[in-house]
Amino acid sequence: MTSLRTQRPRHAAITGIGVIAPNGMRADAYWKSIREGVGVLDRITREGCEHLPLRIAGEVRSFDAASLIEERFLVQTDRFSHFAMAATVLALDDAGLGHGDPAEPYNIGVVTAAGSGGGEFGQRELQKLWGQGSRYVGPYQSIAWFYAASTGQISIRGGFKGPCGVVASDEAGGLDSVAHAARGVRRGTGTVLAGSAEAPLAPYSMVCQLGYPEISTVDDPERAYRPFTEGACGFAPAEGGAMLVVEEADRARDRGAAIRATVAGHGATFTGASRWERSREGLAQAIRVALDEAGCAPQEIDVVFADALGVPEADRAEALAIADALGAHGTRVPVTAPKTGIGRAYCAAPVLDTAAAVLAMENGQVPPTPNVFDICHDLDLVMSSARPAELNTALVLSRGLMGSNAALVVRRGGDSAR
Repeated sequence: MTSLRTQRPRHAAITGIGVIAPNGMRADAYWKSIREGVGVLDRITREGCEHLPLRIAGEVRSFDAASLIEERFLVQTDRFSHFAMAATVLALDDAGLGHGDPAEPYNIGVVTAAGSGGGEFGQRELQKLWGQGSRYVGPYQSIAWFYAASTGQISIRGGFKGPCGVVASDEAGGLDSVAHAARGVRRGTGTVLAGSAEAPLAPYSMVCQLGYPEISTVDDPERAYRPFTEGACGFAPAEGGAMLVVEEADRARDRGAAIRATVAGHGATFTGASRWERSREGLAQAIRVALDEAGCAPQEIDVVFADALGVPEADRAEALAIADALGAHGTRVPVTAPKTGIGRAYCAAPVLDTAAAVLAMENGQVPPTPNVFDICHDLDLVMSSARPAELNTALVLSRGLMGSNAALVVRRGGDSAR
């Protein structure tokens, strides 16, 4: 006879949040900073970057990898994987799961997204190749730069042997990784670690980014990243990221874990590289699909965490997409983009936004959009200070420079998983 438990639908709950961000490490420090609208964009201090026209970014300045990660993993991996491994430990601790020798290793999976990969590690080894010869190139050059490295190292380090994967779908891949984890849980995996971390501020990586017309080269931290304004001039990049523990809701309750949020719906589309006018239709469709999967009416959305690219055509397309998908509610719902205070961390940006959405719902406050005061679009953008509000359902949006669009609906606590 089939048990009641197996007959019930499986819900994907977020029970742990780990953050390594320019404005703070750990979820509580990150939330305090974004709630207060603290801006940490500043001049890039990384060695070898002084002569480049990209001057302003969000750096993780106080990160000590050696204090968080064993030496044998440090030498094999790039800074972006260091961020991901550290964020995973924080997320597991937050969920009360520990981070080694799991009792059910085949029931824990890992899925990450990455765009920039291990540029710092790769640059160092290539310099050895051309400066000293092939015998001086370390064997880990073959894997450390690769965008899949974080998934592999998190899995190996933690002993996680469940379904693992890597999402390669542009910046929107951060949201796709969370959705991938949620679907894995609904299909039967007990727990999936999901998220993204990026480290794009090494010289080689920065030179590659200078090919993006959307990147900001403004030399003023307060003006470098101002989406939805007349002065929008592109985005300031950032490093860091976030990892989430996504697990089956009943399983979480059985072990006494707090369900911080549930992943309710997701949609994804593709409209082509830098075709920002077309992204209006693609993003609106992604929102509709996410709402449909969540069984959510447009007016149920209590807050929107915007993609906020900072390019006039892209900002206009996003504002119109929100209106297209949410109707009249799209001009009334609070919209925010806390990433303007820390920079846009590529694939990690929407995962940081998802963490912010969960924290906002828990605390009943919509965080502000730093450095933005004079918007030129029909949006209720939260500026200057946090806005108290009853928040039960959040919509997180993301678009990639190469054309991916994604939307994620998350609900407060365990309300939708009872």
